[in-house]
Amino acid sequence: MDDLILTTARAAALEAGAMIRSNFESELTVDAAEAHDIKLELDRRSQALIEERILAAFPEHAIYGEEGIRGDQTAPDHWIIDPIDGTVNFFYGIPHFAVSIAHRRDGVITSGVIYQPMTDELWVASRGAASVTLNGRPIRVSNRTKLADAIVAVGVSKSESSIDKGLPILGQMMRSARKTRMMGSAALDIAYVASGRLDAYIESQISLWDIAAGMLMVELAGGKVDLKPHETMPDKYSCVACGGGIPFHHL
Repeated sequence: MDDLILTTARAAALEAGAMIRSNFESELTVDAAEAHDIKLELDRRSQALIEERILAAFPEHAIYGEEGIRGDQTAPDHWIIDPIDGTVNFFYGIPHFAVSIAHRRDGVITSGVIYQPMTDELWVASRGAASVTLNGRPIRVSNRTKLADAIVAVGVSKSESSIDKGLPILGQMMRSARKTRMMGSAALDIAYVASGRLDAYIESQISLWDIAAGMLMVELAGGKVDLKPHETMPDKYSCVACGGGIPFHHL
């Protein structure tokens, strides 16, 4: 079953990614333009495609996605989907976004896939096989141990509480790390940590669909993830992911 789960996730991510790539820098239908976010019709279409592929293979499974939920949310098997992580980047023609799909059984992430359509990079993680790959090649987190040598991605969402909490962290990392980045896709940030491209990723207010697949990747690539429920916002989390050598208390 786990092999079919991973095969289904990989195929769905590649198909959705191809659709997204074909619409890059084209006329887009905006469902909602909020002060600091954009929702596209293409987000909904991408999730619908992914859901269709998953439920065709696993009709009894539940869907927990950015564009809505389906099925019995108390079921043991869930699929956690972000159909376009980095929608604002996509809308503005910045080629840095991804499809993220994770499978969770009884609260444990078993499989994860992240696909970057513009670079054709596919990350695949399987807990059962204890493997994580990028385009078929095994990956590892960085072996850097000093924050002064590190590149750290910091995410800050646009709520007042997130800004109040995130800006001091951003300032601390800008002073302490070699470089700090804010790139607009949490899924790619955490996949880059698993790949050793980034040394750490920090965000004080994030949704599970942004990071579920990437958390498993970091873990299997030898890194560490600290995920905590947000103090006041349901279904939001704080997340720190890093390579194995940098202590959490330095981040």
